[in-house]
Amino acid sequence: METSISYSQDMDDEYEKLIQRMNPPRVVIDNQACKNATVIRVDSANKQGILLEVVQVLTDLNLIITKAYISSDGGWFMDVFHVTDEDGNKITEENVLDYIRKSLGPDSWFLSTLRKSVAVKPSMEYTSIELIGSDRPGLLSEVSAVLTNLKCNVVNAEVWTHNNRAAAVMHVTDESTRSAISDPERLSLIKELLRNVLKGSNKSREAKTVVAHGATNTDRRLHQMMFADRDYERANDEAQDEKQRPNVDVVNWHDKDYSVVTIRCKDRPKLLFDTVCTLTDMQYVVFHANVDAESPEAYQEYYIRHIDGSPVKSDAERQRVVQCLEAAIERRVSEGTKLELCTNDRVGLLSDVTRIFRENSLTVTRAEVSTRADKAINTFYVRDASGSPVDAKTIEAIQQVIGQTILKVKGCPEEAKSAQESPTRFLFAGLFKSRSFYNFGLVKSHS
Repeated sequence: METSISYSQDMDDEYEKLIQRMNPPRVVIDNQACKNATVIRVDSANKQGILLEVVQVLTDLNLIITKAYISSDGGWFMDVFHVTDEDGNKITEENVLDYIRKSLGPDSWFLSTLRKSVAVKPSMEYTSIELIGSDRPGLLSEVSAVLTNLKCNVVNAEVWTHNNRAAAVMHVTDESTRSAISDPERLSLIKELLRNVLKGSNKSREAKTVVAHGATNTDRRLHQMMFADRDYERANDEAQDEKQRPNVDVVNWHDKDYSVVTIRCKDRPKLLFDTVCTLTDMQYVVFHANVDAESPEAYQEYYIRHIDGSPVKSDAERQRVVQCLEAAIERRVSEGTKLELCTNDRVGLLSDVTRIFRENSLTVTRAEVSTRADKAINTFYVRDASGSPVDAKTIEAIQQVIGQTILKVKGCPEEAKSAQESPTRFLFAGLFKSRSFYNFGLVKSHS
């Protein structure tokens, strides 16, 4: 049976390559057609998941998609994207334009095959740890402390919370070798201790810890993990205010056998990726789409069918699509004041910094941790313990401890007042006993 499945997959790959050779993708990048955006046109043979692949390439470059027109009815895929950089300018850097052409152009079938294999390709640079469990005060502080005690250094991490659930993808290395951890007994211990932390006192919801030597798109994995964890299901007493939810609607167009999904919500980076990713993982195919995000409110319209060719069949299925898209939009909402930390990387840095936040009654609603050339570059979105915007004096006090040039405020704290609320607020509020800042080694290093 396994041999026949493998043979079938190989045949599918060879057939896909043949189609690509007969109908090579064509990418046209035009900086003259639109006054305020670079226009990217992609034409290629159609295949399941191609829209997500294209959007992921653009999103991974941190490009902002202001408009998109998508058509993939039949055997051909035709897309038009209007994109800018993060500052709203056209894309003019030749290395970026060349990367887009290579990633989406005639050679993209090879890159696509490579991307598919990355998820199972061992990485000697780091060990990937996937965590999901019930959110509670001090969860990430506990996780970070466990990893520090096990001589693990967190080099990259992305942490999301939604609907009282927390998910994280963390890349860790061995403290001494600065490479992936390969000892089976040590990996087993890491899994066991982290699973115990995730379980806590909540026995009603499952906690999972997965340790792997592979790499995949972190955002995609977080969506898949939270979707599998059913974070889109809301208890009645935890329901958000209707005014704060994205406006998602699903109706059937019976004449064409499409289901039409419309989304209206506050625009933000990577919004298109999040919705397309969710529709793809729910096994829906986007045949046509229209996206407009030139104003503060984004509008997305999708014409979809299930992978079996049928539209949405029932009210229950329609409600599930609505709930899953709402969750996909809300997971990445950035609440509160944005803080950026840049300093020399060291083992235990994440644990120490989050503990300092806790001692100043701050909670972190989302976090991005990265390491570049031995520099730790971390982004935190913080509020006070009650969920209100952070007082400027509190931020100044923390900066005095960590260092004014090391921890910087991005955006005005008052901006947090208009931020979209989410059901979770307390991921980083530490449960450890208070320690002196001098015990962390931060004051001595950075003062």
